[in-house]
Amino acid sequence: MSFKPVEEQLEVIKRGTVEIVPEQELVEKLKKSIKTNTPLKIKLGVDPTRPDLHLGHSVILRKLRQFQDLGHEAILIIGGFTAMIGDPTGQNKTRPPLTLEEVNENAETYISQAQKILDESKTTLVNNADWLGIMTFMDVVKLSSNLTVARMIERDDFSKRFANNEPISVHEFLYPLAQAQDSVHLESDVELGGTDQKFNLLVGRDLQKADDQEPQVCLMMPLLVGTDGTMKMSKSYDNYIGIDEPANEMYGKSLSIPDELIYRYFELVTDVSNEELEELKKKVEQDPRNTKHELAFTITRMYHGEQAAKDARNHFEKTVINKDVPDDAPEFYYEAGSSHRLLDVISDTEMTSSNGETKRMMKQGGVSLDDKKIQDPNFTITFESGDEMELKVGKRNFARLKSK
Repeated sequence: MSFKPVEEQLEVIKRGTVEIVPEQELVEKLKKSIKTNTPLKIKLGVDPTRPDLHLGHSVILRKLRQFQDLGHEAILIIGGFTAMIGDPTGQNKTRPPLTLEEVNENAETYISQAQKILDESKTTLVNNADWLGIMTFMDVVKLSSNLTVARMIERDDFSKRFANNEPISVHEFLYPLAQAQDSVHLESDVELGGTDQKFNLLVGRDLQKADDQEPQVCLMMPLLVGTDGTMKMSKSYDNYIGIDEPANEMYGKSLSIPDELIYRYFELVTDVSNEELEELKKKVEQDPRNTKHELAFTITRMYHGEQAAKDARNHFEKTVINKDVPDDAPEFYYEAGSSHRLLDVISDTEMTSSNGETKRMMKQGGVSLDDKKIQDPNFTITFESGDEMELKVGKRNFARLKSK
């Protein structure tokens, strides 16, 4: 195996990266890798707390893929054990731990989606329950002796909660130790994580030193801002673009991001070259509208292919720009003379997940019948013979309602 020169590898590795600790050690590791013709072990640990991935998750997964493409060994750790502890990172309270069944179910979905980004043939997939789950209580006590309480309180969310007299459970202190033990067990050279994972990654260095290992380099990636332009991408904030979403939905959501995020999305979630990025920076300033369509097309093509991206673009132009109902809109039939609440009709179409969501969309003006906004949740349709109506729910969901 031949590796690219250190400078060329660093150009790829540093793209979009917030911080590398310490960067000079990474340089030395890359030099040694080239000299010995040995790939570095690149570790990424993920707790399958949710079954679905979005573009925010793809940022760190894409960095792992870049290391793969450079010839290094990618190790994806499914946190089968750590997910049951619950990591409060980035939160001011403990994330509820999951059951073993929930973890295993989420892990299966997570892996299948992650493989849309990673090279499956070059990915080492492991579960930290295999080594953490067999540790004895004495093992945990010995592991805990490597870190002081003062060191733990340095972690930002712990220090804030401590200052505010908010409870911190002892098991929360064990989470960084468990994640760090993964690094010791795998003898990782580099660990990847978001900026919210910095403390945990650095604890990995501490434990490796205590075990007389060469400490890992910690590489932190930014947390992707969601489509609202304010909060980090999260399903909880409803500002996400799922990597498993239909092409039309993915294309339309990509167009909803603020103009100031266009370049950042190109940089963090697409494969465009660094040379293309320079050109895109100019295009964003000169023509943000068309550049955003280019971004939406690029993202959709990555996950659904060229033809699906073209179809999604045509669908958007037809339904949003020209405000036409798509030819493939589903049709729903109701008996002539019958009356139905629009709320129940929308439930029949399954275009929302619940009546509560439908009511919220109505209140926000997101539901229309024959281009007339309907905001009354008790609005009732009476179907007469030969009736045909066009229903729109949200920005991209359409249906035809017909009498029979």
